[in-house]
Amino acid sequence: MFLRQSAVAAGLCAILIAAPPAKKPEAKPAAQVNPVVHKWMHSMTLRDEVAQLIIMPIYGEAMHTRSANYRKYQHFVRDLHVGGVIVTGHVTNGTTRNAEPYAMAALLNRMQKLARVPLLVAADFERGASMRVNSTTNWPYNMAFAAGKDLAGATFEGAETAREARAMGVNWIFAPVADVNNNPDNPIINIRSYGENPLEVSNFVQAYIAGAHSDTRNQVMVTAKHFPGHGDTATDSHIGLARLEADRKRIESVELEPFRASIAAGVDAIMTAHMAVPAFEPENVPATVSAKILTGLLRGQLDFHGIIVTDAMDMQGLASLYNTGESAVRSIEAGSDVLLMPRKAEDAINGVLAAIESGRLTRQRIDDSVIKVLSAKVKLGLGQRKLVNLEGIGDTVGSPEADDRAQAVADRAVTLVKDQKDQLPLRHPESTCVIAMTEGRRGQQGIRLVEEVRKRAPKMPVSVLDPGMSKADFDDVARTTADCGQIVVAAYVTVSAYRGNVAMAGDYPDFLNGLIAGKVPVTLAALGNPYLVRNFPNAVAYMTTYSPTPTSEAALVKALFGEIAITGHLPVTIPGIAKYGDGIQIPAAHAAPKGL
Repeated sequence: MFLRQSAVAAGLCAILIAAPPAKKPEAKPAAQVNPVVHKWMHSMTLRDEVAQLIIMPIYGEAMHTRSANYRKYQHFVRDLHVGGVIVTGHVTNGTTRNAEPYAMAALLNRMQKLARVPLLVAADFERGASMRVNSTTNWPYNMAFAAGKDLAGATFEGAETAREARAMGVNWIFAPVADVNNNPDNPIINIRSYGENPLEVSNFVQAYIAGAHSDTRNQVMVTAKHFPGHGDTATDSHIGLARLEADRKRIESVELEPFRASIAAGVDAIMTAHMAVPAFEPENVPATVSAKILTGLLRGQLDFHGIIVTDAMDMQGLASLYNTGESAVRSIEAGSDVLLMPRKAEDAINGVLAAIESGRLTRQRIDDSVIKVLSAKVKLGLGQRKLVNLEGIGDTVGSPEADDRAQAVADRAVTLVKDQKDQLPLRHPESTCVIAMTEGRRGQQGIRLVEEVRKRAPKMPVSVLDPGMSKADFDDVARTTADCGQIVVAAYVTVSAYRGNVAMAGDYPDFLNGLIAGKVPVTLAALGNPYLVRNFPNAVAYMTTYSPTPTSEAALVKALFGEIAITGHLPVTIPGIAKYGDGIQIPAAHAAPKGL
């Protein structure tokens, strides 16, 4: 079931589908190159030019200037002259630690001061800045927007993300996700996608891009990813080479549609996927190093003239096949302009320089990409304003208006897939037990959920579990539910790199099946993976928020207590359970108590 396409969109798609055959992109005439770009290039050696095509990772943390990490970042910028950095999460003891706004902005200001040419500063702000930075607006995952049919929310998110990003020193957003998630077993896209309907995904990526580009005072680059479409794969490309086995006709009509829409909306960059696509590239190599896919399909057939950036080059889908230098050369040969996170910057630079010396790559090929990168920096205004005002951060990030809008998106997304015994909203909260099955004991999952429940029903039994608990611990929790009139299980199952699946961890499945087999009716609520119910079809009721964020936790509690209408519709098909577009609609039972 697909949404009706407007006449304008239909005409646009017809034009794009009828695009001319693959052609080699022409170099930009020197007369059209911005004078500032000429000035910057004139001061560069060939090594400097190659370094401009490299983006290296950085943690947005406060650190001493003599610390090992600071010296490493200083080397990237001051000595190697890399073109930019990407703010990544800092994983310590198995937990990802996000940046703090002021510390991150201060560090980025220091890096910009070290740079002879202003830096591009990127971040994976797929669900707003909150994906990488604390104290920013907590937007739900993309699939929640589609479940609530909230295009205006996506536009608002794009605009707000641009404002928060520029306030903290980030100018390149690696979003929106343009993948069509039509594989329920996809281990790495899932709720990051807007859904399985290519037209719906197209509409949402266009809405996001329009919002991100709407404020000329806070210009950012936006990036559609992961080309040519990672949604119908069963391998996490962080772990190995994923494959898209569909034929050319299917890919043209499904996977490529959101990328066409992104290009039509003026997307600045497109990120490659480390996945094999036999329909377009007979060699068993990633799209990242395929000229047929990047130059032939993306540049030629889809007529994209912006920046092509690789996905992270330290991912095993690429790194397991080639060393750093070879993967850098192959990516540029294929048509990439920017090399994201090679394992070692020097190896990537030296590999490209050696390829130029041998004649494998030409100086003109490097110049073409350097001009694109430097022109982007000029367009972003980095020549005039590369530092941020630290005092202005508090007036921008986490605004009450944005927080309210994010909560509204989460509220609209809640979807009731089945309710066999009329369990919702809760008829007897005082006799209902809530069990939160979090993904780890050190994270934030469950905290907002418990807070919201306690506000409404202080005596309601609530248990917060983690997958590392012993069987005896699980048995104790199960015994406490014997006197419950109803059990609500809030299951957190999100997408995570290197995990390889979106299944429940540890002994959770056995524990949950044991509850479902008991006498007390169980309502399963998925805070994340909407396909979870396939493994627990005997739950008497099933609902999903598509997201584990605090806003989605609050939305779930409000739905349970009947304070909001349940209006979400599935943006995906759950095989054997529900169709695309399904969703039981329930009006609000009463207003939220005062003070909530």
